[in-house]
Amino acid sequence: MFVLADPMPLNDDTVTPGFLGFGVFLALVVAVVFLIRSMNKQIGRIQAPREADLKQQEWEAAQTAKADADARPGADVKAGADVKAKARADAKPETTEKENGATA
Repeated sequence: MFVLADPMPLNDDTVTPGFLGFGVFLALVVAVVFLIRSMNKQIGRIQAPREADLKQQEWEAAQTAKADADARPGADVKAGADVKAKARADAKPETTEKENGATA
């Protein structure tokens, strides 16, 4: 009679992942390499604006605003007042009715 569950001592020399474990590991490494290559291609296709382009756009916007202000001398006074009023409104913290002492 042959016993399948024969007690066999386990040590590092007799227990190994085998060819299946090596194959799975190799497949994971290959997949990661292809994913990294694909990611680098996609990142290379991104066209972010350069700093010089952003500065050029800001300068052009400032020149346009300056030309508009020069074309309408009375309009820039009102526009300047609107900008100052908005800046003051943004700087003030909003208060709630509870903070003002109002009760419900």
